[in-house]
Amino acid sequence: MKHVTIVVPKGIATNLSSVTGSYEILVTANEYWQQLGNKPKIDVRIAGFMSELQLNRGFFSIHPSSILDIEKTDLVIIPSLSYDHDNVLKENKELVGWISEQYKSGAEIASICTGAFLLADAGILDGKTCSTHWNAASDFRRLFPNVNLQIDKLITVENGVYTNGGAYSFLNLILFLVERYFDRDTAIYCSKIFQIDIERSSQSPFLVFQTQKNHGDDLICKAQTYIEENLSEKISFESLASKLATSRRNFDRRFIKATGNTPVEYLQRVKVEVAKRTLEKGRKSVFEVMNEVGYSDDKAFREVFKKITGLSPLDYKAKYNRETSG
Repeated sequence: MKHVTIVVPKGIATNLSSVTGSYEILVTANEYWQQLGNKPKIDVRIAGFMSELQLNRGFFSIHPSSILDIEKTDLVIIPSLSYDHDNVLKENKELVGWISEQYKSGAEIASICTGAFLLADAGILDGKTCSTHWNAASDFRRLFPNVNLQIDKLITVENGVYTNGGAYSFLNLILFLVERYFDRDTAIYCSKIFQIDIERSSQSPFLVFQTQKNHGDDLICKAQTYIEENLSEKISFESLASKLATSRRNFDRRFIKATGNTPVEYLQRVKVEVAKRTLEKGRKSVFEVMNEVGYSDDKAFREVFKKITGLSPLDYKAKYNRETSG
């Protein structure tokens, strides 16, 4: 039997739904497995360094078992956390150390949404790829520059480490773990019971691109502002670098360091974000929106849009436009 530990961080950081949701799905999977005539496959515990944690202004509370009683576990699940990341990490140094020791002893580790901050603080993600909520990406990159953050990915898997994107996408991670620890049929059963889309693989359609201006490089801020104010124009980055009195090579280097994107990638993401918002709220056609954000080639626009969002412009409009979806 495999031992699964859902950890409960200190403070008001913990997201209750990611604890209870993970527990319910795993327990349901285990019960279904036994109904088929099998022996129990997992033993799920909720544990922490405190006997009680009150959440949501005291409306809810968790009573974890003592984590000190768990010498070894096979899978650690870290729930989603609040966005006060610096304080969360300070409050949970003891838990981070425990997670690190479990990983060194052979345990697999799964982080839900912003739980990746604790995982990264343990040093487990250094040099690895991970995901987290797109809204926490800027803070994550600031705190953990040695981690390859890929916020478009719903789930990442590397060397016994699992991470996932934001909010309720943790349901897909838990289904993934059910399939890994039980089998495909059990995962499909749980997807039907809890009505979760088992085939979802990206959080790109839900991503809201943020313009990343808290990096402290004034020259790059000026470049970003220029890009955002001239979306319908054909922008020459060679000319823009010259206007800002720097070489193109230095401009590219500083831009990537400041934003995490090349100038071309940044331009594409801003264009697509504007296009998304227009498609969501207006009556304009895809062709009109394409022209407004400076694309004249329909094929190029569709390819870039789908690369960033995972959907074609037409499919995106059909899914998110208020009038067509109403």
